[in-house]
Amino acid sequence: MADSDNPFEALICRLGRNHTLSAADCAALSALPHKLRWLDAGTYTVREGDVPQVCSVLLSGFAFRQKITGGGARQIIALHIPGEALDFQNLFLGISDHNVQMLTRGRVADVPIAAFQQIAMERPAVGRAILVTTLIEASIFREWVLNVGRRDSRSRLAHLLCEFALRLEAQGLADPDRGFELPMTQEQLADATGLTPVHVNRVLKTLESEGLIARNRRHIGFPDWRRLRDVGDFSQRYLHLPEREEHGVF
Repeated sequence: MADSDNPFEALICRLGRNHTLSAADCAALSALPHKLRWLDAGTYTVREGDVPQVCSVLLSGFAFRQKITGGGARQIIALHIPGEALDFQNLFLGISDHNVQMLTRGRVADVPIAAFQQIAMERPAVGRAILVTTLIEASIFREWVLNVGRRDSRSRLAHLLCEFALRLEAQGLADPDRGFELPMTQEQLADATGLTPVHVNRVLKTLESEGLIARNRRHIGFPDWRRLRDVGDFSQRYLHLPEREEHGVF
């Protein structure tokens, strides 16, 4: 979670994983103009068809990207965790082609898009870090297309849980020995995996009965991480995280 004296601390950490930033780069990011807001679950930060004026940085809570069909069906296409910018996708586009919505109550820092554009152009290292971050988001989008289009229901859910765990761990938000609190309802999991809520419930019970996950309300633990990863057909390559050996639970 972001430090109260520097709301962009987690974002700087994330960008710094993707490209080396100097002390001056970090200071410039810390000095970005912003407005802090608390948002309730379900609040939109971006709506399809909007001309975005700000790019929100998620300081606490969780958010998601989604598209709606003409018939009103929703497909969740990405999840966002604290420390991530919610709208780098629209920094240099004139109009939003999708929605971004709060998954839980959380706090954001609204930064004028012009300020992010300026720092990206004036500071090449920051610009490259933003570019790489956006490319990694595109890599995650590709994996989600594969997940929904070609994996069976058991693998889809296992894969999503593996991804969420590793992304939280990389941002210092999950303890490998304790698992994490899943902020999604079964309906939201269904919209992210192309299943029905009833099917999601059935698959979660199956994963639990097989000893692949442990559940206590919304808390998810991993008694057998390696086997869950195998069931989910999961390789972390598409997340482009720093190379490390497999150890512990994650």
